[in-house]
Amino acid sequence: MPKIYEMSPHLADLIAAGEVVERPASVVKELTENSVDAGAGSITVEIRGGGMAEIRVTDDGCGIAPEDVETAFLRHATSKLRTERELESIGTLGFRGEALAAIASVSRVELLTRERDAGEGTRLTLEAGERRELSPAGVPVGTTIYVRDLFFNTPARQKFMKNDRAEGAAVTTAVARLALSHPEVSVRYIRDGKEEYHTPGDGRLQSAAYCTLGREFARGLLTAENKVDGITVTGYVSTPGAARGNRSWQFFFVNGRFIKSKLLQAAVEQAYKNALFTGRFPVCLINIAMSPAAVDVNVHPTKLEVRFSDERKIFDAVYWAARAALEREEGPRELEISKSTLEAARGGFTPERIPGGRVFAPEAAHPGKKDAGDGGFFSRVSAETYRTSYDKGTGGFKTAVRPVSSGGSGREDVLRDSGGIFQTQLRMPAGGREMPEEPPAAPREPQRSWRLVGEALNTYLLVERGDSLILIDKHAAHERILFDRLKVGSYTPSSQMLLTPRICRVSEESAGVLLEEREFLAGLGFELDDFGGGSLALRQVPIDMDLSDPEGMLEEIAGKLSTGGRRDVEAMRDGVLHTVACKAAIKAGKRSQPEELTGLIDSVLSGQVKYCPHGRPVSVELTKAQLDRSFKRA
Repeated sequence: MPKIYEMSPHLADLIAAGEVVERPASVVKELTENSVDAGAGSITVEIRGGGMAEIRVTDDGCGIAPEDVETAFLRHATSKLRTERELESIGTLGFRGEALAAIASVSRVELLTRERDAGEGTRLTLEAGERRELSPAGVPVGTTIYVRDLFFNTPARQKFMKNDRAEGAAVTTAVARLALSHPEVSVRYIRDGKEEYHTPGDGRLQSAAYCTLGREFARGLLTAENKVDGITVTGYVSTPGAARGNRSWQFFFVNGRFIKSKLLQAAVEQAYKNALFTGRFPVCLINIAMSPAAVDVNVHPTKLEVRFSDERKIFDAVYWAARAALEREEGPRELEISKSTLEAARGGFTPERIPGGRVFAPEAAHPGKKDAGDGGFFSRVSAETYRTSYDKGTGGFKTAVRPVSSGGSGREDVLRDSGGIFQTQLRMPAGGREMPEEPPAAPREPQRSWRLVGEALNTYLLVERGDSLILIDKHAAHERILFDRLKVGSYTPSSQMLLTPRICRVSEESAGVLLEEREFLAGLGFELDDFGGGSLALRQVPIDMDLSDPEGMLEEIAGKLSTGGRRDVEAMRDGVLHTVACKAAIKAGKRSQPEELTGLIDSVLSGQVKYCPHGRPVSVELTKAQLDRSFKRA
């Protein structure tokens, strides 16, 4: 009995469908790409039930001739290739001739189409790939395809589909990618009877981005352009401040085709080197126009991956486009003075003016007084360095930024950063105007077996204990302390209700995941609602949560919920708690007050905290013997 035999056409179609049609979003991608290849100027996509119940794609393209309607649903039937030489230079989005056959084999399909010069159109219905009806029909120019009951004949595939919200979010992303890759086409998207967006089709990428990704996204973009050796790079990249917590807002297109490419991701992210914190990723919309012969699009069934003939040239073209965009940036929209600028000003001070006409200066040495933490800004201006004089004419004070001898009398200005608002405390000599009293002396600290020597790079604590010098990563240690506190079984979240909900724009996939797990997140102290269009209204968060970047926080939580299997509740909980602990922990790169570090150091030196939640060590110990050997003293 033979062991090798030819599969039936129906079985072969189902296998092909498994490669091409993974979910409703795959169907939408294939059908809309056919519409673009047909020369459509406008495309309407409508779905119900996440696309599982029904998908409708309507275009005003060239239409299909009556004699070609049935042939279009045969495997490997195409109007886009004739010879093998054409395969070496593909200029269309579709070319395999598998999409319609694969879609029809796992659904119920209805096709309505008419060519521009034809007097009437054609209607064709199929079920599981088999023809049911073919007849003339009065329909407008172009093509409309209905795909209903996806995977109705393959129950095993249905059980792997997610809920309607998640599948609908994937369709929303697929339609957005099409609109962004072809801004010259007007794209209208309707989900469960509600129009999500409608692009104008004016050929401007920024217009398509505005309609599909939101106003704030479109406003924060920098123009990226480069042209070299037949490669033209156009599009936009974000300012460093608009970076996100994952790569879901990175879009790459080659000759109008959306692709996923680690090479292009690396090129853009390399341009941002030293401009972003770890775990932050730039936003980008990058379109590459090049010779079709220099890119192979026939390396993946869904055509999401491509191969370039000269990867180094492509990398450089994208890198320099992004790098030039960053260098052309005129500067931050709000005045920020970098720490390096302030450090450089220690030697020769040049006053910097802040909003409201006030002047602040870098810290000056003040003998005999401990340094006050400033959270990243230099907070003290000593009496020995600057003077404020009393103006008899106005009855007020005026500040003159000029040196004053250490023995001179005068007022001491103390500028502190209180959440971004600089406050001034004034102390006058005897006989001056009445000023606030000095704060009472702090109680004496208890004796400890260690001494805090200082803080290096606003990140690492230098602690002396016995004959050892211990370096502690303050963020990692604090993150572990918070994580352990959150993870205990009796943990009841302490939350804070926001006075005004924070409206957060996240990717459609992230929004779907977060809303699906809304009840789970409520148990951890989060309350959020669907605000529409991929936006969420964040109403409540765990106490002490850092809300400087709520979108990035939510994207990160969504990523944790999507990784490692959604049914592993314990893994999901740990992932979210990692994020909560990280966002609430003391930040590396910001100076901390000594009093907030005492308990942290005790926990590390007692051995209670050894590793951060990600498994990295939180401290390194250098003994006196090791240091002596390093300096050749042993």
